[in-house]
Amino acid sequence: MNNRSLCKRKTYRQRVGLVVALLALNGLFLDTSNAGEDIPPELSSDFTGDKFAHGKRFMAVTANPLATEAAYQILKKGGSAVDAAIAAQLVLGLVEPQSSGIGGGAFMLSWAAQQKALKYYDGREVTPEKVDKDQFLSASGEPRGFMDAAVGGKSVGVPGLLRMLELAHRNEGKLPWPDLFESAITLAEDGFLISPRLHMLLSKTPRITARVDLTSYFFSSAEEPYPVGHRLRNPSYARTLKVIAEKGADAFYTAEIASAIVDAVSNDSEAGSLSMSDMANYRAKVREPLCLDYREYKVCGAGPPAGGTSVLQILGMLEQFDLSGVEVNSAEMIHVFSEASRLAFADRGTYLADPDFVSVPAATLIGKPYLQQRSSLILEGSMGEAKPGILYDESQSALPFKSSESPELMSTTHLSIADEYGNMVSMTSSIENAFGSRLLVNGFLLNNQLTDFSFTSVDGDGKVVANRIEPLKRPRSSMSPTIVFKQGRPRLLVGSVGGLRIIDYTALAIVYHLDKALPIQDAIGSPHIINLNRGLELEAGRISKSTQQALIARGHSLKLRRQSSGTHAIAIINDALIGTADPRREGTARGE
Repeated sequence: MNNRSLCKRKTYRQRVGLVVALLALNGLFLDTSNAGEDIPPELSSDFTGDKFAHGKRFMAVTANPLATEAAYQILKKGGSAVDAAIAAQLVLGLVEPQSSGIGGGAFMLSWAAQQKALKYYDGREVTPEKVDKDQFLSASGEPRGFMDAAVGGKSVGVPGLLRMLELAHRNEGKLPWPDLFESAITLAEDGFLISPRLHMLLSKTPRITARVDLTSYFFSSAEEPYPVGHRLRNPSYARTLKVIAEKGADAFYTAEIASAIVDAVSNDSEAGSLSMSDMANYRAKVREPLCLDYREYKVCGAGPPAGGTSVLQILGMLEQFDLSGVEVNSAEMIHVFSEASRLAFADRGTYLADPDFVSVPAATLIGKPYLQQRSSLILEGSMGEAKPGILYDESQSALPFKSSESPELMSTTHLSIADEYGNMVSMTSSIENAFGSRLLVNGFLLNNQLTDFSFTSVDGDGKVVANRIEPLKRPRSSMSPTIVFKQGRPRLLVGSVGGLRIIDYTALAIVYHLDKALPIQDAIGSPHIINLNRGLELEAGRISKSTQQALIARGHSLKLRRQSSGTHAIAIINDALIGTADPRREGTARGE
């Protein structure tokens, strides 16, 4: 395949004809943000210095030092990467409760070195069997405001995390299941110190005091969030974990814990339809990972309902360009990456959803012919709002899906782990919005993942929305745990947090590390480039004025904002493990 030089872009203007120029003249290069853009995300933390570690035997990178330590201790005892991921996740649900936990869901990629096998575990939440497809519409039939929909029982899907972790442990664990709970139980009983980030989120997250149980846990009698350094104990969470450690995930899905979850959802002022049978019938899935040959690498991600398709689309479009002479953070680099992202998000909003309900054309979307065609739309100037590609079913009829959006906010966590046996885990988990539904049950928060569905099912012409709410369906997700291989061996584990922006955070880290040969810590720390097909976002204070002006001259509408990424990676170079945590959050890396 011939790479195309950016300096030859004008030759493609004639191929797309006059339409793009007319769109530009009619103002479609303006900011196309929708209402979802005004929803406060999980807020950004201060930018810190590099946070990386080197190791030869094993490595753990997580979003919190206590979780990293829990994973490290499991690896030191001879545990597998899956074992360490479980231990870390249980701690994260305690010390980073706004982002993930056993009341939510996850996606995991796991590389089994001995079998040379890559597994994709889907622990995404599902809707209740009796869910109301119009539950996020007002009485007049209009979509409700996001925060109105997110807070309370209606937004809660059946949690999938524990079933997924148990399934992965059954297949790939080495240490006994109860051993993996010890760190989290001890921390819950003895207490942990509230971090600056947790305190900041408690102080600034909208509607944080919407439910009394959450307020009584995190706030003092003076109705102030506990300060940084306050020792917070959670005996309820400890009791919950002890039961699950002893009896397995069934204790969560079929017994008293399940009953407490159902009661909380059913008795809430925004009551949902979650039932005991919904809990008992939940199953995690093992799906085929989605892989793309990208230059000399094979990049593998979590396909639908996760976000890997879009990451691979961005890479596949960029592969058509020779980036060797293009400078990092230059207007040229930002432009071409932004336009590739814009095109990927146009397709994502139309075609991607739960593949058990919708015939998702993932193979076509990451196919070389389709990506070559899509990349030809990337010109010298911004294309404005991109349209999805037109795809056809087996009868050559255009797929009848309507583009839709869901906010998919930023409260998520990612971890990357490598063990001494050569096994690797890249896992992203979430409860969706910061502090989820605000429902605290038995020491853990319940998700509000049902707001990841489109709030409307059809458009005005009656075309169905692929990501519409249906019973027992998994909402579309942007979570994108990724493993990159070179010559059949893992070369990079990477993933991020950040809601919709996960896709761009992950793709750019891959491009900067592998294409531009930046050390992994520099690739992750570089200024972010975001285009959700709404306009170009740049990381505030980190792109020069001259570069901004050059982008405006290309027709881009710019939005400068702090970015709340949490990209955690392990680069494998000459058999050495280089673990790196995102400098924008409080994560750490540790190995030996």
